[in-house]
Amino acid sequence: MNLFAEIRVLVVDALDVLVAEGRLPAGLAYDNIAVEPPRDAGHGDMATNAAMVLAKPAGLKPRDIAEALAGKLAEDARIDLAEVAGPGFLNLRLTADVWQGVVKAVLQGGAAFGRSSLGASRKVNVEYVSANPTGPLHVGHTRGAVFGDALASLLDFAGYDVTREYYINDGGAQVDVLARSVYLRYLEAHGQEVAFEDGTYPGDYLIAVGQALKDKVGDAYVDKGEQFWLADIREFATEAMMDLIRADLAALGVEMDVFYSEKSLYGTGQIEAALDDLESKGLIYQGVLEPPKGKKPEDWEPREQTLFKSTEHGDDVDRPVKKSDGAWTYFAPDIAYHYDKISRGFDELIDIFGADHGGYVKRMKAAVSALSDARVPLDIKLTQLVRLFKNGEPFKMSKRAGTFITLRDVVDQVGADVTRFVMLTRKNDAPLDFDFDKVLEQSKDNPVFYVQYAHARVASVLRKAAEAGATPSDQELAQQDLSDMQHDAEIVLAKKLAEWPRLIEIAARTNEPHRVAFYLYELAGEFHALWNRGNEATHLRFLDESGAPNLPKIALARATAIVISAGLGILGVTPAQEMR
Repeated sequence: MNLFAEIRVLVVDALDVLVAEGRLPAGLAYDNIAVEPPRDAGHGDMATNAAMVLAKPAGLKPRDIAEALAGKLAEDARIDLAEVAGPGFLNLRLTADVWQGVVKAVLQGGAAFGRSSLGASRKVNVEYVSANPTGPLHVGHTRGAVFGDALASLLDFAGYDVTREYYINDGGAQVDVLARSVYLRYLEAHGQEVAFEDGTYPGDYLIAVGQALKDKVGDAYVDKGEQFWLADIREFATEAMMDLIRADLAALGVEMDVFYSEKSLYGTGQIEAALDDLESKGLIYQGVLEPPKGKKPEDWEPREQTLFKSTEHGDDVDRPVKKSDGAWTYFAPDIAYHYDKISRGFDELIDIFGADHGGYVKRMKAAVSALSDARVPLDIKLTQLVRLFKNGEPFKMSKRAGTFITLRDVVDQVGADVTRFVMLTRKNDAPLDFDFDKVLEQSKDNPVFYVQYAHARVASVLRKAAEAGATPSDQELAQQDLSDMQHDAEIVLAKKLAEWPRLIEIAARTNEPHRVAFYLYELAGEFHALWNRGNEATHLRFLDESGAPNLPKIALARATAIVISAGLGILGVTPAQEMR
């Protein structure tokens, strides 16, 4: 049940009647007609822009259309009042039984209430985290992991066929540095003193890897040149790091469908195939790029390279794919990787990058546009920095990683549920302050607590009802007579429940899972407001003064818990049954 969609259908049907009566011309386009909550709740329950949208093509004044439309809508039993406002907006008030029906619909739909067919089973690939396999995930990766995972769940809820994917950057020079760093720890495990030079990874997390290597090969690599061990240790170390990363993701509640190795693109013809595809479209050429804008680097000199005409697909400049010495640029395997995604039949691609990859957005979009003949859209979401605080001051943890604060450090401090919810309390492209004291604070200012407390309160009501001998199913609650649900606080809460299906579609269209977290906070606020009203107005209580359950009231509370649970499920957070 999407009440906003249902009322929009009512509006469109009424417009069709006006056309049939000759009061509106035929052939009007309804695509831009919206039905949504008014900006000011005092203006009504819903508002439509229909008259404003149709006025110009109809050659009529907006108010004239709005007044005619209001007359038709008022004939529907669900409409309590249709009122023209301003130049031609139409505000609607719905009858109380409509909101009572929303509560019943939530109870009947259960966890599926709000699920949408928007995605129409379109295949979408969400690539996120994709950190270099050189160490444990840090706090910046945490935000990308939570955002990507919640977005994947949101899209699944909205009817898409979602694949969660991690791109392992194991084809570049950084894995050679990892291998050399592990070799030092391997020598250390053999009792040698070692020094970590600039460019190596000194983190303690490699001590265990060095020991594991010693356990596997003994002294076979001791005092041997790189040519004897580099390739083997690179593979060994990469797999060890990926085991560590998988464990970090599991601690955060993130599970990938696909781990895709960059290394698998090399020597297999896949990079060549992707560039051949671009060349067949006249998008590959030999040329010399202009020097970087601004101050020219002293070591810059013009070199002929193999270039991709990315400017023909919206980029600012053409991009090199092969260096003058014949080596691939970093961009070439990324092109091949996305070519593979397209070849796998995905209808849409989403990449989650850190903020430091902002310069990659246009070139990657250009590549996907060119490779798919503009058929497959690519949305790239950038996640901004996370700043850690404790007691209001920047917080530095013990860095077992050597140079950064790890995902596991954060999860161990506050738990996966708190970590995930807090990471979604800001839009992805806004910096986020993570205060270890505030995220554990039990107050309205802490959105994690505030939402969980609402769900726990409902759970408490249901436990007390059970103690009193009432254990109704959701379907039984849906059959309750809700005609007494007339109080403003109850209606406002039901209205917020009605927004859930619409919110899901908006969030899925924009790829913005933070909207779910914001909505849950607002929903929790309306529930807490109703709860507090019951302190003064006893007829609003879920349990009367003797402790006897009021099942119609409990129906509203249970409906609220169902939506909160569904929303937390999208965010990857376990609903609280009680607060400690």
